[in-house]
Amino acid sequence: MRWWVWCLMTLLLAACTQPSSGTMPAPSEEEWHRVDDFLYQLQRPKPDRIGQSAFDLVVTSVDVAGGSPDVIPAVKKSPGGDKLLLAYMSIGQAENYRFYWQPEWGSTPPDWLDSGDETWAGDYWVRYWDTEWQQIIYGSADSYLDQILALGFDGVYLDRVDAYYYYQEREDRQTAAEEMVQFILDFTQYAREKHPGFGVFPQNGEELGIQFPEFLDAMTGIGVEDLYYGYPRDHQASPAGWTAEREEILDQWVADGKLVLTVDYSSRPDQIADSYTRARARGYIPYVTDRSLGRLRINPGFEPD
Repeated sequence: MRWWVWCLMTLLLAACTQPSSGTMPAPSEEEWHRVDDFLYQLQRPKPDRIGQSAFDLVVTSVDVAGGSPDVIPAVKKSPGGDKLLLAYMSIGQAENYRFYWQPEWGSTPPDWLDSGDETWAGDYWVRYWDTEWQQIIYGSADSYLDQILALGFDGVYLDRVDAYYYYQEREDRQTAAEEMVQFILDFTQYAREKHPGFGVFPQNGEELGIQFPEFLDAMTGIGVEDLYYGYPRDHQASPAGWTAEREEILDQWVADGKLVLTVDYSSRPDQIADSYTRARARGYIPYVTDRSLGRLRINPGFEPD
């Protein structure tokens, strides 16, 4: 069936059976805990291909919606099976290809905008505790979060939470961790006042859940990169001691009933199998892919069900 025909049929069905995106019921705790596989694709996501896959949970860019409030609800009720969708958003860095970016910032940056990332072109560190930056992220109809809510996503996947390391080390900012936690807690409260049950998943910085129990309590789950493969180089095992330290922390997230999504970066079949086996043994939900996050990869032997 051609994509446009499938999309039209799906949207017509959704219009007849579902409320508008802004009033769709939030996922229940039971729905979150039925997740046992997930997809992480940020570059070139195609709603038809995602919809035809059997992944329970999808982490993707807001670009997948094409600005339409109809696409995300259709993908959530698609031929491959029901899905929960998380919108990726960076809160510890600004990205010069996002809707909020102003051309003049290149020559006259606002006070909260810091230096560029040395690895990722177009990404800039931000003083995330600054009110002006936080107002871009949430709090008004044209904020990043409110646009995500309007598109019908079930939650968000928050990147660069570990920006607090950067400011602890670079500026010796002793309040950096607490300020990141408070930022996310305020953000979460705002989101759930509008959409109860809205999922919030920080990426990395899992130790904040141990240092700040209220943070762990508020989160739906956490995403972690390079737990078994990918640090410091892709297709290589991460240091055993470093992995063990992270596992000890992540096990506490699992014990508290939180989803733990692991993302390793390798293309070697033996490493892929090892990553899935070790993660699942601890109650984590694994995915192994390319660091570019540019394709919908289904790993043979570990297909979503």
